Amino acid sequence: MTDKPRPSPQQLADSLVSVLDVEQVEEDFFRGIATPGGRGRSFGGQVIAQALMAAIRTVPGDRTNHSLHGYFMRPGDATKPVLYQVERDRDGRSFATRRVVAVQNGQPILNLAASFQVEEEGLTHQDTMPDVPAPEELKSELELAAEFKGELPEMFLSWLSVPRPVEMRHITPRPPFTRDAAPEQSYWFRVTGQIGEDANLHRAALAYASDFGLLGTSAYAHAKAFADPDMQFASLDHALWIHGPFRADDWLLYVMDSPWSGGARGFNRGRIFTRDGRLVANVAQEGLIRQITPRD
Repeated sequence: MTDKPRPSPQQLADSLVSVLDVEQVEEDFFRGIATPGGRGRSFGGQVIAQALMAAIRTVPGDRTNHSLHGYFMRPGDATKPVLYQVERDRDGRSFATRRVVAVQNGQPILNLAASFQVEEEGLTHQDTMPDVPAPEELKSELELAAEFKGELPEMFLSWLSVPRPVEMRHITPRPPFTRDAAPEQSYWFRVTGQIGEDANLHRAALAYASDFGLLGTSAYAHAKAFADPDMQFASLDHALWIHGPFRADDWLLYVMDSPWSGGARGFNRGRIFTRDGRLVANVAQEGLIRQITPRD
C-alpha cells in the first residue's frame, strides 16, 4: 500500500480559495463550504474569513475592509457548510458597516461586525518591524516534525505534518519544543501558492491565517502547549484591523505577545508586517486556556 501523495502548494492554495469564496444563496444570505477533508470542530479563522467575504459581497467596491470584530458562541462542525446572514447597518459617504451571523444547525456559531472605508490620505506613523531572520533561513514545519520525531507528542508532530494552505516558519521556539516560559512568539507565514489579484481575497486569507497560533501565546507564558493533555483551548473573540495593502501569498511576519491571563482566559495581541517592513495589520484575541484533569 502506497502513501497518498501530498498535494502541491498550488493545489493547497486553490483549496483555500474555494473555502474563502462564499456562494450567494439569496439576497444577503451566503453559504460557505465545509472544510475539505475536515473533521471535528471548525477552524475559527475559516469562519471569520467566510463571514468577512459574505460582508464584502454586500459593500460597494470603492470601500475596503479596515476592521472586524467577531464573537465565537458555539463550536462549528468542520464537516458541514455554514450559512451567513448579512445585515446592512449603514452606508455613509466614507464608511459602511455590516453585521454577519454565521449559522449551523439552526443556531448561531459566530457574530461578526465589519467596517469598510473609502480610501483616503491621512497622517501616517507605524511601529518598526523587529529585526528577525528571513524565512529562507528558518525550517518549515515539515522539517521540524522530521527533526523532532520520537521526542515530542505524536499528536503535535502529526499536526505539523498535515498539508495546509498556509505555510509557517517559526522564529521563536515555543512549547512543546521548549518549556521555557515566554509570553511571546513570532513566525513568517504565507499562502503556499498564488491566489490571484483580488485584494478582498487576500484580506480574507489574512483573516483566516491570523487565527493560527495566536491563542497559544498566552499559554506559552506558562510553558504550556496545545498538545498538552491537561489543557483546554477555545477562541472566545477575535478582532482584526487592516491598515494597508499586502499579498497573503507573499511572506508576512506575525509578531505576538500576551500581556495578561487569568480566570481561565488569556489575552493575546499580534502585529503583521510585510517583508519590506510595512505594518499592515493588528490583531487581538481573548480565549479559553483552562487546565483540566486529563482522562485516562
